Amino acid sequence: MDINFPLILLLLVVATGGIWLVDSLFFARRRKSGGAEGESSEPVLVEYAKSFFPVLAVVFILRSFVVEPFQIPSRSMVPTLEVGDFILVNKFSYGLRLPVARVKFLPVGEPKRGDVMVFFPPHMNDTYFIKRVIGLPGDKIEVKDNVLYINGERAPQELIQALPPSDPQVEVLWETIYGHRHLMARHIKRPSKYANYSATVPAGHYFMMGDNRDNSLDSREWGFVPEKDIVGKAFAIWMHWDKLLSVPSFNRVGGIE
Repeated sequence: MDINFPLILLLLVVATGGIWLVDSLFFARRRKSGGAEGESSEPVLVEYAKSFFPVLAVVFILRSFVVEPFQIPSRSMVPTLEVGDFILVNKFSYGLRLPVARVKFLPVGEPKRGDVMVFFPPHMNDTYFIKRVIGLPGDKIEVKDNVLYINGERAPQELIQALPPSDPQVEVLWETIYGHRHLMARHIKRPSKYANYSATVPAGHYFMMGDNRDNSLDSREWGFVPEKDIVGKAFAIWMHWDKLLSVPSFNRVGGIE
């Protein structure tokens, strides 16, 4: 199971803030007013709490409601996102949510077809996943011979690179979904078992697919993503660092389409 970093961060904020508050209300005045010499100094625990609480609180607020960094761990979104890309995710694009509880308390916007979204999938509901939004609530999703159809409308595919050097068995294409154009990859000799597929997205759910279409476990495998499990919209790559002993690269810095 992945470490629940949001919960840990919340507990640290509560703990450091609580120590500071309790000391301010009950012990600080007593030390200043009647303590013997040498007893007026703050305990080490209180000093640490007062030092760390503002930093932890700012990180918690920014990470929960503004922007959160992630690292791409798999090839399911190639060629849009490579393993080792460090991305930024907008936490308020789809509404502000209570951290840990995942409850939306301020509606702002809704996912759109073509968005690259971070979420918790139904089969691993404590793990962050990143895929592209393909289907909105009520959409009929079909895949026919590896070509996507949404509500009966074909998503045009345009071949731009037949044999990329990194994998000579992969085609790279432009795919257009309701006016949104993005890169995708398709295997020539090893097509997905879901090269033919059909489903209708239920209310309050979203259909997600990876851009590495034949090398992605997504909604075709584990089903639809409930609205409550949305994390945010991926909007930028800010660094690439795929190997611990390598030097970080910034040649992939830019927006995510």
